Amino acid sequence: MTAKLIDGKALAAKIRADMKVKVAQLEAEHGYRPGLAVVLVGENPASQVYVRNKIKACEEAGIRSIEKRLPESTSEEDLLNLVRSLNEDPSVDGILVQLPLPKHISDLKVIDTISPDKDVDGFHVNSAGRLLVGRPGFRPCTPAGIAEMLDSIGFDCSGKRAVVVGRSNIVGKPMALMLLERNATVTIAHSRTKDLPAVCREADLLVVAVGRAKLVTADYVKEGAVVIDVGMDRDENGKLCGDVNTESVLEKASYVTPVPGGVGPMTIAMLLTNTVSAALGKFGKSLN
Repeated sequence: MTAKLIDGKALAAKIRADMKVKVAQLEAEHGYRPGLAVVLVGENPASQVYVRNKIKACEEAGIRSIEKRLPESTSEEDLLNLVRSLNEDPSVDGILVQLPLPKHISDLKVIDTISPDKDVDGFHVNSAGRLLVGRPGFRPCTPAGIAEMLDSIGFDCSGKRAVVVGRSNIVGKPMALMLLERNATVTIAHSRTKDLPAVCREADLLVVAVGRAKLVTADYVKEGAVVIDVGMDRDENGKLCGDVNTESVLEKASYVTPVPGGVGPMTIAMLLTNTVSAALGKFGKSLN
């Protein structure tokens, strides 16, 4: 068996094209274009790349991007006041504050200050609570993108064993809940899990989000499993790679997501989807 690669770039391009159509319809019917405010504090090189990619994707879909760049020295209160002003701005449908923030600013305080109605990242405690109890709301973009990837290959989670390696609030925990919604039997594994390879080998679906380059090898993978690699790391040569040693698992898995070109583009696509959904909600409409 040689695994097929799930092309996140192609799937994301299709979603962005769908959003562009919906934005055009909204503008034609109501004279309104969705707006996403993107806030970047400091000069973190990776964050600058992420923000640039998000703004570019917005422009391609016809979404207005409201860019707010602040110096590293910005105080926590000044950033919170900016977020509050964006909450009150009727032309802003979504607010994204790029993480990580400088050490003197609390991520949690900033996230909690964002209006739940504009929480297109899906990080607010209100969004997390809605996911936990199965109510509609913004879903975190990376898990939502992974769900779309599973749909694209026709993977039915019902009754399957799923293992999520990683327990972050951004990926691991919400991913486990979304898989549970789809009737998978879910295990969350992490750095304290005993015999991690054996736990992972139980999985029909293995989602890896730990931030350790090439951690997962063929020894972790059940024959025919679907392997989703959320990692964005650098190998010993400085080359971009994921948490999965892709070459090692190709002969055992049925599907694998590449890095780059897998989960990353889908995360941005789902950010646009959440933003368009927020804008449509103003006019009593939904994406479906």
